[in-house]
Amino acid sequence: MLTSRRARAMRAFVRLALGGPLLGAALLIVACASRPAPLEPPAPTIAPYDTVRGEPLWAVVPLRNETGVSFVDSYAISDRVVAAAAQVRGVRALPLNRTIAQMRALGMHALESPDDARRLATELGADAIIVGSITSYDPYKPALGLALALYPTPRGRIEDPRHVDLDPRQLIYQPTEYTYFPEHREPRDEPGSVVSEHLDGENHQVIYDVRGYAQGRQDPEQRVLGWRRYLASMELFTEFAAHHTVAQLIRQEWLRTERMAREDDRRPRR
Repeated sequence: MLTSRRARAMRAFVRLALGGPLLGAALLIVACASRPAPLEPPAPTIAPYDTVRGEPLWAVVPLRNETGVSFVDSYAISDRVVAAAAQVRGVRALPLNRTIAQMRALGMHALESPDDARRLATELGADAIIVGSITSYDPYKPALGLALALYPTPRGRIEDPRHVDLDPRQLIYQPTEYTYFPEHREPRDEPGSVVSEHLDGENHQVIYDVRGYAQGRQDPEQRVLGWRRYLASMELFTEFAAHHTVAQLIRQEWLRTERMAREDDRRPRR
């Protein structure tokens, strides 16, 4: 009898000894699984303008469809450009519908000259007008080409740059050949900054940029595709492409305003 009791006690002790660590490990796994993934903010795009008098206001004109593809929704892509501009720190962006409504009120089906751009900006109270084109569109790769030109308005708030120290090597600027108003080549009619991007979803650099863009812009609990969903959906890829192109436009604005600041420093003081 005593031997039987000792045997039962020994078996209970062994079960407790073996089961304790297993139970603890199971509880640890459950705790880790239920802990929400940490959130991280996306990398910001920061404009170079002095915002003491308020953030400059941009207006985006509906983009031209120059792809040769008839089913491109140019208004939807233009709206993505507006959304990307609105996310830039130090800039405000008018809703696309406001710009379209003002163009209709002025009898403008499209902008035909830089004077039209300046007139529209004045009526909207904007500090700059962005015009541009959709240059390529392939929803299957996916691939999207965008060209944007920024026209500052006279005495607008984007002509007063923040003075920062830049590497002089970055000031070597190779302008794009893109021209929105090809028949108007006077210096006063030139845009402030121009960018032209072709983003191919099969290009490894583009894939790398997509992954960087997705950081901080997707649900960390999303397990299906993860960041690659931006390559699986043309709508999401368009969102990335608009952000990327606007960010490049901001980069050119940093270079332009820094050149202006350096030229201003070289002028003789009275």
